Amino acid sequence: MFTRGGRALLAGLAALAALITAVALLAPGDGSGGATDGRPAPAAGRWAGTWSAAAAAAEHGTTDGYAGRSLRNVVHTSIGGTSARIQLSNLYGTRPLTVGHATLARAAAPGTPAARPGTMRRLTFSGRPAVTVPAGGTVTSDPARLAVPPAADLLVTTYSPAPSGPVTHHPHARQTSYLAHGDRAADTTGTTYTEKVSSWRYLTGVDVRGPHTEGAVAAIGDSITDGNTSTPDANHRWPDFLAARLRTEPGAPRYGVLNQGISGNRLLTDADRWSVSGGPSVLSRLERDVLSRAGVRSVIVEIGLNDLFKSPRQLDPEQLADGMREIVRRARARGIHVVGSTLTPFGGHRGYRAELDAVRQALNAKIRAGEVYGRYVDFDAALRDPREPLRLRPAYDSGDHLHPSDAGYRAMAGAVDLRQLTGPVPAAR
Repeated sequence: MFTRGGRALLAGLAALAALITAVALLAPGDGSGGATDGRPAPAAGRWAGTWSAAAAAAEHGTTDGYAGRSLRNVVHTSIGGTSARIQLSNLYGTRPLTVGHATLARAAAPGTPAARPGTMRRLTFSGRPAVTVPAGGTVTSDPARLAVPPAADLLVTTYSPAPSGPVTHHPHARQTSYLAHGDRAADTTGTTYTEKVSSWRYLTGVDVRGPHTEGAVAAIGDSITDGNTSTPDANHRWPDFLAARLRTEPGAPRYGVLNQGISGNRLLTDADRWSVSGGPSVLSRLERDVLSRAGVRSVIVEIGLNDLFKSPRQLDPEQLADGMREIVRRARARGIHVVGSTLTPFGGHRGYRAELDAVRQALNAKIRAGEVYGRYVDFDAALRDPREPLRLRPAYDSGDHLHPSDAGYRAMAGAVDLRQLTGPVPAAR
């Protein structure tokens, strides 16, 4: 029998256990979305994106996929961790995609298909070495224990044993990847990877988890965010330069940077499914490419020029502003900061028309007045020529009078106020 004191002690212990359980149930999850108070969850258990590429289109000429071949995608990390996982997409596939063997490794040197000794990891999916991705679907691998450094190249390899239909890819990678015949997913030497390619196939994300994974910022936009004219294999897109700032500047949040740019992308209008470029509009893909990505705390939006250029043209600045406001509403509802950008100059470009530039300037005026985004970065001011403000500064012009040079992309990243990426998120209206 228990004494009165013993019963009281047991009751106290039971109450303490209930309190601990309640706290555990209220603890943050794995960080797959934003936190409403703007503060990261305990870092050791949080997944955050270190690299991404938006699924943009079905690759032409791949009606049977890459049956019997290995695809070695080379990707560059923005933050590091002690574990990693990947996402594969069959968004544009018309048949199930079977991946019979998938691996992850650190590259032996930048851009090489050879793996650093001791880093090759076989990936599994729900504990199995093979996975079938349904048409239109995605899968995420199980975590793999691997020391992933920031600013390093990873090799993500998939082998498909059977035909699978059109390949979901990101065509303007500005990064050399590789192809090999047969199942060469575990090849560490890279000698079998004799074919070079300039797009990323199936792979849409790499996440890491570790003691310093505070979160991620997504950059969503068009070819300017995609880095269309940046130096290949140099990681000189503006999101790459932003990632370098976040890694090195005192007081900067140690966020990963996810590049979700698609060349030809628009704010309001989807491209045709079979278009070479363009992809779903920013509004259509916001959930997929930003709101649901691991650890995203902030998003920088660079979009709108293709809405002016492409038919059907959108020439009402207020309708474009409304589309941008919708991004803000949806992101704030998920506890994610939005930093919008002004539209950049394109004087001298073959698509320049005075009436189009008038729309750009009217929209920029709304953005600067705080009528669109709560926070913004002035990419227009960062890139324009002070003597001819309708044009890019010559040093920042890639030569087509629309896309920046490497120096221009660096200037864009330098214009971002890193303080705008953190802090409490205003309530959605």
